[in-house]
This record gives sequence, structure tokens and C-alpha cells, in this order.
Amino acid sequence: MSVVPPQIRLLAIIEASTISGPAKNLLQFAELARAPRDGPGVEVEIAVFQRPDASTVLIEAARRQSLPVHIIAESSRFDRSVLPALSKLVRDLAPDLVQTHAVKSHFIVRKAGLHRALPWIAFHHGYTTPDLRVRLYNQLDWWSLRGARQVITVSKPFRQDLIRKGVAPDRIAVVHNAIAPDWGTAYRQPAAARALRAGLGIASTAKVILLVGRLSAEKDHLTLLSALAELRRSGAVPEAHVLLVGEGPERPHIEQEMRSLGIDGAVTLTGQMPSAEPYYGIADAAVLSSLSEGSPNALLEAMAAGVPVVATRVGGIPEIVCDGESALLIEPRDRGGMARALEKVLGDRELADRLVRNAHDVIRSRHTPEARMERLIGIYQAVRRGA
Repeated sequence: MSVVPPQIRLLAIIEASTISGPAKNLLQFAELARAPRDGPGVEVEIAVFQRPDASTVLIEAARRQSLPVHIIAESSRFDRSVLPALSKLVRDLAPDLVQTHAVKSHFIVRKAGLHRALPWIAFHHGYTTPDLRVRLYNQLDWWSLRGARQVITVSKPFRQDLIRKGVAPDRIAVVHNAIAPDWGTAYRQPAAARALRAGLGIASTAKVILLVGRLSAEKDHLTLLSALAELRRSGAVPEAHVLLVGEGPERPHIEQEMRSLGIDGAVTLTGQMPSAEPYYGIADAAVLSSLSEGSPNALLEAMAAGVPVVATRVGGIPEIVCDGESALLIEPRDRGGMARALEKVLGDRELADRLVRNAHDVIRSRHTPEARMERLIGIYQAVRRGA
């Protein structure tokens, strides 16, 4: 008779006030992994750094899933009291594994010496570089990650970068993000789509080009705006309309570029939304114009929701989709290439339908939450055994 391995008790430390990509994946994994299955279940508890007046959206979402949430209060970004507070929490809970999700939590675990007390798994999601302070934090992360028992990253280029920075190759695993194959389909119903378009003031005849993501420099919204201006000016797609879902520090530059190009009326910015799911229901094409990416949730969302994708050939994107088969891929900062690719998917229904079908097959075969869960549990078991 086979023996089922014991349940894994996991403490996940995350620094997020919103339901970011890492937070979304963590909640999804926690829901699936505690269900009865052939192998060991995983009981997830979450530790969250919380400042006064910060958003509690993530905490509330975790509690709705009946996940235990431990709040580590902090007065500011550099509150040193979080080190002993986290150390005490780990001693009290005595989990099998500790898991971290960003630069700050990586640093605190190593600085507090917790990596010497029990197995530590660090999730590396890539970096943003909005200012000098954040770039310095990113440099510090290389020191932190060298102390992790296992580093999980989201693309092969990220893995190579970690190796160049001194993380041992045998401690790095690549695990792509995942999404439910039926994600977003409810919002593609005609009545729901008409209502959302009307609410946003977007004409029923407009060809909607959707970009979901933080308004930050590495997402390169400006190239998309230039491509939009070209599509409208040339008459290739005169009713093209860009819909930007997200918020961030680049908003003033984006708004200035819209005015400069004379496309104010052809761009809608929604700001930060609880979920991007409804907006895929009115999209004729989805764009990732990024200069760098890992395993972007926005790409998987478009693929699951049945929206043809135009994306830059960066990071883990070519590991997920193939040019001309499941998406159209272009070089970063290529305004002309972006405009031509969008003209193709918006003007060729047969091409768009083929991209959508093939992309959905990719999701079903390789990127389901269940497949990701199985991969992670296998890693967790190996780390707990000390393999």
C-alpha cells in the first residue's frame, strides 16, 4: 500500500496591497493545493507587511478563501521592527517551508537569518526600474537570493540573469504562470460587451486595442500610442481605439503623448481596476508592448479570454507563444512593426481566429493552474526532503 506524504505547511510572505500578479497566483495555488489529491496537500498561511491606511484588498481576498493571514505592522518602508516580528511569527508557526515574493521580503528573511533555520523558497518575478532607490534595492536582491534554498523564476532569460549574478544554477527552477482556460469567457457575451463599451464612451464600431498593466516605463505604452496614431492617420484602421487598464507613474507622460499625437479621443485610461477580466470582453486585440517581461499574466489572460495578441519578443513571451501561430511577435520599440501587426489582426478575421484557437490550445495543454500546482508541489517536496 502506497504511503501518502505528509501535508506541507507553507508560510508565504508577500508585500502587496493589491491583487498583483504574484498575489493572484499565490491565492490561486492556495485554493487548489489544499483540496484532496493523491499526493500531499499544502496548507498555506500568509504574512503581509501592513502600514497604516494601506489597502487591505489582498488581506480581504485571502480571508474570503479562509486562508490564515498574519499582519506584520510597519510604520514606514524602513521600519526595522519587522525583522524581530517576522522571526517571532516563524518560530510560533514552525512551518515546513517559508516562501517569499519580492525584494523586501527576500531581504528581511536573509537579514533575519531565517534561511538558516528552515528551508526558504524565493519567488523571483523580475524587476521594475522607476528610480535610483528601486534600482539599488534590486542590486541588494542578488545578495538576498544567494541564501535561498530554491529560487523559482518565470522565464529562461531571468534564470540566466540570476546565474550571472551568482545564484547557483541547481537552485533555480523556471515555472511559468497559469490561468484557468475558461477565464474571461463570461464577459464576451454581446449584452455585457455593449454595456461596458457604452459605460466607457467607446463607440460600438471602434476596434478596441487593450493593454493591461502598470503604467510604468518598462511597459512602453508610448510605442503603442505611436502605432495607434499611425493606424488612424494612414487610414489602415481609422476607428482603432486604445484601452489602457492600470495605473502608475508614467500616466503624466502617457497623457502628454496622447495630446502631442492628437489622439486624446481615441484612448481611454481606466485607472486601477479590481479585475481586468471585463475589459477583455470588448477587446478586438490585446497588446504587450513591454521592454522586459517574465511570464506575463496579461498574455495568459488574453489567450484564455479569446483575444488575439500582439506582443514584443522579450523575456518569457516567446516561451509561451509562437510567432504567427498563437500570437504575432515584434521587436521592442518597433512602432511600424506594432502598427503592421495590429493592422493584420484587426483586418484579417481568419488570422485572428487561428491565433485565438492555437493560443487557447496552448493554455489548455501547458498553462492550467492544476499543472502549475503539481510542478510547485514537486519542488516543495524536494526542498523539504533536502534534495
